[in-house]
Amino acid sequence: ETRETGRSAGAPALTVPDYTVSRCTVWDHVLAFLVGFAAGFLVLFIFYKIILLSILGGAVTGVVNIFAAEQRTLQKRIRHLRTQFFDLLEAMSVAMRAGNPVLKALESARDDLLLIHGEGSDIITELDIILSRFHNAIPLSQSFADLARRSGLEDIQSFSDVFLAARKSGGELVRIIARTAEIIAEKIRIQEDIMTATAARRMEQRIMSAIPLLIVFYIELTSPGFFDLLYGTAAGRVVMTVCLGIYLGACSL
Repeated sequence: ETRETGRSAGAPALTVPDYTVSRCTVWDHVLAFLVGFAAGFLVLFIFYKIILLSILGGAVTGVVNIFAAEQRTLQKRIRHLRTQFFDLLEAMSVAMRAGNPVLKALESARDDLLLIHGEGSDIITELDIILSRFHNAIPLSQSFADLARRSGLEDIQSFSDVFLAARKSGGELVRIIARTAEIIAEKIRIQEDIMTATAARRMEQRIMSAIPLLIVFYIELTSPGFFDLLYGTAAGRVVMTVCLGIYLGACSL
């Protein structure tokens, strides 16, 4: 469900982003289903060599992958919003150090971020909503709190709480924004370092996950009938089912 807010009386309404709803299109769903279906069909066919079972299992895997793809899209969007929010804090900090009040700093930051992220990006949309609400007598602290609630980002929530406390106590907003930007930047850098350090291992794990399937496929291709005992007897089906469970468990690690 989306909500709308107006810039001012008679101005076009702005749609408030819902970060719990995926932006995936029908074609994204079709692609996710096909990828999931192909993976599920291939694995089940290699382990059981039963066409009907492989088709049904592939269909189930395809449907599951649609929801998994939506979750990946949502997580990616939230990560981008977090990075964009850090850019906002930096731009606001620069503008406020130049002597601009908070509102002018937000407007200046919007102009800067428009060049970086472009029209239609989440941070530009959020800034338009924040500025629109301010012109309709809604405090900036309330708009930041709403953004934190909708995005679920801890960093934005922390900034919202600190911003509200600073406004109430008359604290140094420039110092607070600069310090918050430093903290968020450090967290982002640490996360990026971890992702970089583990990227090779993740790729290695994907390759290792495919090797058992490739070995079975190669043996079946070069030595037809080698696995007939496993495919054609009840005991063989049990063994293959156990192997499939072990394989899926290893892939989920």
